Amino acid sequence: MTARLHRELSVGEVATRSGLAISAIHFYEAKGLIRSRRNAGNQRRFSRDVLRRVAIIKVAQRTGISLAEIRDAFDTLPASHAPTAADWRRLSASWRQALDERITRLTRLRDQLDHCIGCGCLSMDDCPLRNPADELAEEGTGPRLLDPD
Repeated sequence: MTARLHRELSVGEVATRSGLAISAIHFYEAKGLIRSRRNAGNQRRFSRDVLRRVAIIKVAQRTGISLAEIRDAFDTLPASHAPTAADWRRLSASWRQALDERITRLTRLRDQLDHCIGCGCLSMDDCPLRNPADELAEEGTGPRLLDPD
């Protein structure tokens, strides 16, 4: 039974256990998010900790964290074992501020879209409520009302 617990997984087994397509597993490997080794028959073999890493990738992506950010976070983890609960707490804490900022921007966007579309004019140039006489044009291009600094 112990040997079975330490057995490496094929790419198909990782896909089945994680709920991802085999192509997604290959993609994550190509992006440096997960690693495999080749056996004597030149087949990919994954250690079991890849399942925890894939779970973290899926959760992080659902929150809008980019694959590059995930890879950078994974680079801080030990490669010799599955990420622990403490590792996850550290990763999630490091992403919290960026997620809070994203939530604030999205909430502001949602609230401003309600007001803008509500008038019916749908004009970004001369909306009498949001941008009277196109006065924001003098400040240059970009989302002046959505990202005030």
